Amino acid sequence: MEPHSSHDVTGLLQAWGHGDQEALQKLVPLVYEQLRAAARRYMVRERQGHTLQTTALIHETYLRLVDVRRIKWQNRAHFLAICAQLMRRILIDFARSRRYQKRGGAAPHVELNEALVLTSRPDPNLLALDDALKRLAVMDPRKSRVVELRFFGGLSVKDTAEVLKISSDTVIRDWNLAKVWLLRDLRGGTSDEA
Repeated sequence: MEPHSSHDVTGLLQAWGHGDQEALQKLVPLVYEQLRAAARRYMVRERQGHTLQTTALIHETYLRLVDVRRIKWQNRAHFLAICAQLMRRILIDFARSRRYQKRGGAAPHVELNEALVLTSRPDPNLLALDDALKRLAVMDPRKSRVVELRFFGGLSVKDTAEVLKISSDTVIRDWNLAKVWLLRDLRGGTSDEA
């Protein structure tokens, strides 16, 4: 992204934070490709045949952003970090709803988008990773945030450092330790040190 575009994004975020709803309309086209790349990264990790498509994930993220209130937007990296959190929550909610439906608790489904079609299987890998991240967050919240921003949000080391207000070296160290911890946890090993 060019420097003036980053400045434009920050200005629009600040205007939106002060209640200018039109600023969000102007903001989305400036960051759409980055949101699309993040959504693609999420969807590549999903099982084959996942019925939630990249575009639908972006649109659902946008719908949730419209309802966001009282965030003091800092910059583009902060915005992308929030979007990463929202995308993760959307996919987790989607996977959990599939598990819920599989167990007989489903209400009738109303299709709002052709891309959102029911599937009978939740994604166990995504749910397991989400559970592992929650366990890591209890032990070391910062490492959990680094994973969320890097893995789910696709933020660079530099952007992650900016969002978390830590050094790039700390991001790299946390990222490497968190990956090892998560791998052990997901394999059922002892992972008592983050």
